Amino acid sequence: MVFSDTIFLFFFLPAVLLCTKLCPRRGRNTVLLCFSLLFYAWGEPVYVFLMLAVIAVNYLAGLTLACFPAEERPGTRRLVLVLAVAANLGILGFFKYTGFLLECVNTLTGSALAVPRIVLPIGISFYTFQSMSYVIDVYRGQVEAQRSPLLFGTYVSLFPQLIAGPIVRYRDIERQLVSREETLDAFAEGVLRFVYGLAKKVLLANQMGLLADRMLLSETGTLSAWAGMAAYTLQIYFDFSGYSDMAIGLGRMLGFTFKENFNYPYVSRSVTEFWKRWHMSLSSWFKEYVYIPLGGNRRGPARQCLNLLIVWCLTGLWHGASMNFVLWGLYYALLLILEKLLFGRLLARLPDILQHLVTLLIVAFGWGIFYFTDMGLWGAFVGRLFSLRADSAEALRFLRAYLPIGLVACAAATELPKRLLEKLRGGLLAPLELPLQAVLFVLCTAALVSQSYNPFIYFRF
Repeated sequence: MVFSDTIFLFFFLPAVLLCTKLCPRRGRNTVLLCFSLLFYAWGEPVYVFLMLAVIAVNYLAGLTLACFPAEERPGTRRLVLVLAVAANLGILGFFKYTGFLLECVNTLTGSALAVPRIVLPIGISFYTFQSMSYVIDVYRGQVEAQRSPLLFGTYVSLFPQLIAGPIVRYRDIERQLVSREETLDAFAEGVLRFVYGLAKKVLLANQMGLLADRMLLSETGTLSAWAGMAAYTLQIYFDFSGYSDMAIGLGRMLGFTFKENFNYPYVSRSVTEFWKRWHMSLSSWFKEYVYIPLGGNRRGPARQCLNLLIVWCLTGLWHGASMNFVLWGLYYALLLILEKLLFGRLLARLPDILQHLVTLLIVAFGWGIFYFTDMGLWGAFVGRLFSLRADSAEALRFLRAYLPIGLVACAAATELPKRLLEKLRGGLLAPLELPLQAVLFVLCTAALVSQSYNPFIYFRF
């Protein structure tokens, strides 16, 4: 079940909102936990027990750390931390990387080891990272261990952010689990945010996805190849940021405040800035729990380059067990290293518009690597980008048909809609926002009913 399913919109969401609002405050976390488990079990009836096991392991690890004062038993605490992190990474590694590692062994050694088909549990990369951050923060003394299994289970399984984030750290919602802002204004704010996210996903991401698949997977010419890469660049942004908006909106409806996950990344003027704006919860997770513990930039340029390489290899692998994700991670590691050591100052001297264009080209090309899990297809695609091959009349007609929605998507990826909404809310036209929301929701519903194409890219992570 995803947020853009009609089952979720018209059955699950009304049920959870009604039950939580009618239930006394003391019992609302119990209701949320039950609905969150049902939400996950809808698509993963077996793997819900795996998630419960992850919850149990990290809950017990937190309690164990609380039993040993840092001053008296540092070795024991360190052992508990290592075992908890190893358990999380072991679960993630088994389900996500077993097949990939065996395929690599077969390729490198010429052996013929059997590669099992292991179904990847939905959202496992997100909830294992959340759980690890909790244990690490307890070990560091930044939060106290949660003694209630109900509250900890609610934190890990909370359905708005369970499947695709944002990665919510325990310390950010620790107090909200006990006492949160469940007001009419917060609920209305959440509804608005959810509808805007739904519109991003259904009206923009899905349309850009249709164009991207058609242009990237067919034997088209150079113009279509570039258009397909641009369409996928827009699709992945609206797909993921729209889902994050819906998650944040759902959280507000339920009284939670989640941190932002996107900040208009396509207005960036450098690769470094882009990664400060894109999937911010993941970037900050790797920065705090990997990059800084490795030494960050405090041990000289050579060590900083090595740290960046390690972080981005891990970031690539986090996104998927495939060589294209490894290459994608290495691509950004190299770019960030070169930007910090050589080209950053040169890029900063260019006019703003050129900085934007250069960054967009770099990012869009990177999404091309991200898209193709078959490296042979990716190589053919790169060849088409620079072959100057003419497009067929059919491909050109297809491109012209999608040009209007493509221009709308380009504008929507900037801060222009935000500024228009701010003016709308602060002027005489403020009453128009509610009708606008209603129209968007009706359009989204009509699109969901009429079309079968409704993928979610980050589901596989």
